Amino acid sequence: MSKKTNKFSASDFGDETKVSEENTFYFGKENFKWMLIGLACIVVGFLLMMGPDANTVDGKFDPNVWNDDIFSIRRIRIAPLLVVTGFVIEVYAILKRK
Repeated sequence: MSKKTNKFSASDFGDETKVSEENTFYFGKENFKWMLIGLACIVVGFLLMMGPDANTVDGKFDPNVWNDDIFSIRRIRIAPLLVVTGFVIEVYAILKRK
């Protein structure tokens, strides 16, 4: 039986001349596209959460009035879902290989 020999030697490691400049950056075009999509989802989600608070009517604070719009589907369900989706897309964009 003969021993297996590797087809590389120790001198192949640490040779900086073999590293090309184009392969040193981790993210590619596709990663940046997904990052922008995720950022857009996050921004849209936070914009959908905006609105008057519970005691604001017509832009003025009135402690005698209750505004039920703080519990709307847009602010409670859709906006947080968009924000979380945006963060998941960001994680995917960072972990995706070129």
